[in-house]
Amino acid sequence: MEKLSSFKAYDIRGKVPSDLNSDLAYKVGKTIVKYLNCKSVVIGRDVRESSPELANALSNGITDAGSDVFDLGLCGTEMIYFGTPFLNADVGVMITASHNPPEYNGLKFVKKGSIPFGYDSGLNEIERMIINNEIPENTSAKGKVINKDIMNEFIASLHKFFDKDKIKPYKVVVNAGNGCVGPALDRLEKLLPIEMIKMFHEPDSKFPNGVPNPLLPENRQPTIDAIKKQNADLGVAWDGDYDRCFFFDEQGNFIEGYYIVGLLAKSILKTNPGEKIVHDPRLTWNTIEVVNKAGGEAIVSKSGHAFIKQKMREVNSIYGGEMSAHHYFRDNFYSDSGLIPFLLILQLMSDENAKLSELVGEMIKAYPCSGEINSTVTNAAEKIEIIKEKYKDGMIDELDGLSVEYPEWRFNIRMSNTEPLVRLNVESRRDENLMNEKTEELLKLIRN
Repeated sequence: MEKLSSFKAYDIRGKVPSDLNSDLAYKVGKTIVKYLNCKSVVIGRDVRESSPELANALSNGITDAGSDVFDLGLCGTEMIYFGTPFLNADVGVMITASHNPPEYNGLKFVKKGSIPFGYDSGLNEIERMIINNEIPENTSAKGKVINKDIMNEFIASLHKFFDKDKIKPYKVVVNAGNGCVGPALDRLEKLLPIEMIKMFHEPDSKFPNGVPNPLLPENRQPTIDAIKKQNADLGVAWDGDYDRCFFFDEQGNFIEGYYIVGLLAKSILKTNPGEKIVHDPRLTWNTIEVVNKAGGEAIVSKSGHAFIKQKMREVNSIYGGEMSAHHYFRDNFYSDSGLIPFLLILQLMSDENAKLSELVGEMIKAYPCSGEINSTVTNAAEKIEIIKEKYKDGMIDELDGLSVEYPEWRFNIRMSNTEPLVRLNVESRRDENLMNEKTEELLKLIRN
């Protein structure tokens, strides 16, 4: 079948206007109403320059096909996850390209109850209908657009995850990266006893301080400098649509998402003993140990939001975490959030009367890791086969890419869904030198 370049595994995403434009957004709006028989659709958008135009086209397609639109305006992806069930809508669409460069944009979908809607669960049908020109005619009863401000209700929905009376008056650097999180932080600030030191706070489609992607080392420095200058207790930075947040300790050290998964699992199991925790297979040893010690059950799932959410629903898991800083909560419609982890970490620091560096210090020592290292290669599948052959004496698992485990170290290597990349993660047991040595050894194989 013919393919549209912007249709990806989890969403529609690409450069504007070559891969994604208002014509395509209009057609998507119409076909999704027909395919899912929608009566109402929630839409929201991030701060990108192309977002209002795409939102408008999408909205026109939806209403021309006879469905109503609840328009949330500028918001975060997690407000779509909240707003779709809250407004009892059939579909939610977020217009965002998250941490991609400014010339990109995308459409991210959920069905009723915020169930993921990706390529394997229906987007392929939307693509087929558009290619075959099976786009519905305009209906006689056009849908209406209802502008909705649900920020107060959304913020109120976060209360079940934390107790504001227990949080200490910390000084926290919050870096919005000129994305969408600023307005939500302003509302939270009124509820919390903390002092927020705000950086790049105003939503700005030009991203004057760089694309909001705190995983890029060069984007971390402003947060680190501010923590040191202000003598802050914590630093937090968000991506553009704030479904991910990234933590820095009081010394300005960036904390790998892997250890945050362990920390959140520990915090949740304290009050919910015996629950199941879902995690991805890239880095695992710390998470498994923490969960077992806390009396929970660790369950591995293929990485990617659709897989994690599906596994969590299957096993009724209270929390799912990925080292890529996606954190999912059963009480949040099994959806990921960039605000709930922030609130949970503040409360954990307060409960334990400990700095973030103290909370993660032992984990980092016990299981030093490489962090995810990307390499651009033309023959990814071939490289992985060569590596599989070389390390065939280890314990092999192919749930997601290739994982190989030895008694003292392990690694995972997988191909990117969207780019000509392989992604490598290595960890060891209390031996940073071994971890570094094995990382170098694997990178040589990948890059030669």
